[in-house]
Amino acid sequence: MRKFPLVIISLIFSAGLVFAQDKPASGDLTTKSWIAHGKKDVEATFKYTQECIDLYSQQADKEQASLTALPKNKKEIEAVQALNDVATCYFIQAESLMRQQKTDEAKKVFKLIMDKYSFGQAWDPRGWFWSIRLAAEQSIKKIETGSIEVEQKKKVSQLPTKLVLFDPGKEDFVDYAKYGEFKNVGTKDYQYVITDQAGLMAAVGEGVYPNSSSIRKDPIFKQVIKDKRLEGDAWDFLYSPDLQAAFVKWTTSSEPQGVRLFCTGLVLERAGLITQAIKCYYSIVVHFPASHGWTYWHTPWYVGSAAIAKINFLLRRNPQLGYKLEGAEIKVINGFDNDILNDVAQVNPGKFVKVDWAQEAARFKSTAEASGVKKKVGRGKVRLVQYNNDDWQLLVEDEPYVIKGITYAPTKVGQSPDDGTQGNWMEEDFNKNGKIDGPYDAFVDKNRNNFQDADEPAMGDFKLMQEMGVNTIRLYHHPLKINKELMRDLYKTYGIRVIVGDFLGKYAIGSGAQWNPGTDYSNETHKKNMIDSVKKMVNEFKDEPYVLFWLLGNENVYGYACNANEQPEAFFKFANEVAKIIKDIDPDHPVAICSGDILFLDKFGKYTPDIDIFGTNAYRGDYGFGAFWKQVKEEAGKPAFITEFGCPAYAEGKNADESEELQAQYHLGSWEDVQNNMAFSPGAGNALGGVVFEWLDEWWKAYEPAIHDFKGLWAGPFPDGYMHEEWLGMSGQGDGKSSPFLRQLRKSYYMYQKKWK
Repeated sequence: MRKFPLVIISLIFSAGLVFAQDKPASGDLTTKSWIAHGKKDVEATFKYTQECIDLYSQQADKEQASLTALPKNKKEIEAVQALNDVATCYFIQAESLMRQQKTDEAKKVFKLIMDKYSFGQAWDPRGWFWSIRLAAEQSIKKIETGSIEVEQKKKVSQLPTKLVLFDPGKEDFVDYAKYGEFKNVGTKDYQYVITDQAGLMAAVGEGVYPNSSSIRKDPIFKQVIKDKRLEGDAWDFLYSPDLQAAFVKWTTSSEPQGVRLFCTGLVLERAGLITQAIKCYYSIVVHFPASHGWTYWHTPWYVGSAAIAKINFLLRRNPQLGYKLEGAEIKVINGFDNDILNDVAQVNPGKFVKVDWAQEAARFKSTAEASGVKKKVGRGKVRLVQYNNDDWQLLVEDEPYVIKGITYAPTKVGQSPDDGTQGNWMEEDFNKNGKIDGPYDAFVDKNRNNFQDADEPAMGDFKLMQEMGVNTIRLYHHPLKINKELMRDLYKTYGIRVIVGDFLGKYAIGSGAQWNPGTDYSNETHKKNMIDSVKKMVNEFKDEPYVLFWLLGNENVYGYACNANEQPEAFFKFANEVAKIIKDIDPDHPVAICSGDILFLDKFGKYTPDIDIFGTNAYRGDYGFGAFWKQVKEEAGKPAFITEFGCPAYAEGKNADESEELQAQYHLGSWEDVQNNMAFSPGAGNALGGVVFEWLDEWWKAYEPAIHDFKGLWAGPFPDGYMHEEWLGMSGQGDGKSSPFLRQLRKSYYMYQKKWK
């Protein structure tokens, strides 16, 4: 996901600290090492790195020896902090030696990392850990060949094994009332009491609670055991093409029941067994509605709510089934923080009812005129209205405006903010023809031969985005200067407007704070600096015709280089203060916030009456955003949009064509969910649109900016289970040799062209 770049001395630091009474923390020493290296202070770099190595190498050796594989989640990684910090300090030493042209010495240190500390990982405040061993391998490649190009993986599509259930159950849509009793529906005391377990087991079939026994009678179960196809952790099987083994592995796993059922449902869904997958998801809602799992960052994941979203998605995608899930809701009181101990779940499992989806869609073709206006927000050309049915719309010049947005940051291959080489795309003219490169000189490599053929003229990204149907991009007014003339042409010639943002202290931008510990929202000096930054933005751009509205922050609640995660109340109160200041200067444009999913949504609702729109960066999966829209409507009473969402065009085990199709399907599910929750639609009625992340692949995201990295940076709900941050574009840059001009448009581009045009 988008985390704004800074130079490496600010960007990468240790995620945790190892303490002792008589010695400095390993994390402190590692942070000082990065800072010294960024300042090119060789003496200080080696002083701090060597001190960390001398003090913590014995502990690092023990932690390395205790592991058999790379730790996968943040909690596991932070448990071996000495290993991470020592490996990082060796890496900094090697990078410093390479910078000094001492290549033989640098290679020795890189190889030491690969031999001794292969499981060490460094924390990147953009939100993930990166493998130091892999980075060392790339650096050696650079030393030995003079190039950092790597061979593309030869990806051969792995054909999935066919999954045929031995016991598919007797009912496609189970009538649970026949086999038990629902008690206290809609309350925290909800429960379902089974009265006919044998009948329920026969109805649901294998893999679905409470039928855990019939899997052992399935010939597949015996075959995969005989073939020894079950070695490894259950999570390694979740996206495996061996669907038979994955099904057995998850139905017999030791994960909590809710998590186990959800992942079994995913396997069934991938196998095309849609009704069985729906049964699996619904069994969570009935039996384990309050169950939870943990994300990569060890934050709660509410499985029951996700299961309802999955069911609704599958039923909409498969109208031939002729059912909808009516009335299902799991409301987790106190569910907007990271503490599961204070959670209280109010549960209504709802029920399946027959439906004609064509008639269902027709029911919601009411008009704004029929509903009448209940509330108006703003007085300028850009306004918000709430209708009598409580639905919301954004109006531009009195016409409904759906945000069909994209993040546009066309970074040239080889450039990176980590080493200070990233330029301002709004000024770059590498071919010196007097035109800015990406917006006007980009061409479509139609045959993907990484060459501009005679029939591939320069079109420019602005034209390509216009043809895609884009009407909005996101920009921040700092730290890179916005080219006003360029934005004026973007709007005048191509009809694309701009959401203009201020980071509001995220990444310490605008607050005057140091990266570590970052912006403090109770610090009066920091607050004054941020207010001055916002005032500068509004005064400079308020009369520009392309401005759609103002946006505050970028996932500040996640806390990188700021303390909004520790002081959410202070942050949201300050954000509201800033919104009022904006409106005093410019009452003609709404004010929105860019948060991180729904973390602290309750506090947003309580403390930000003057922020008009709730926006958030969200990566939830191919089914969209679940209960998000309704939660925002209930907790904050506001319209909402997704400020950032996306999916990689790379998936392990899939070829390029298949990976692109998976990306396109992910985006299709996301956008259909946005549509389903717009005004006068079946959903919550408060969706204003969304901003796709992103237009063009950025190669710098996984450390080495001249390599299009394949590695997954963090585990998440993506086609192969990992976020490949360098593959998020609607367009790729080919082999990178014709950057910043070459564009290879992906299937997701054409999907949006069809939906948005």
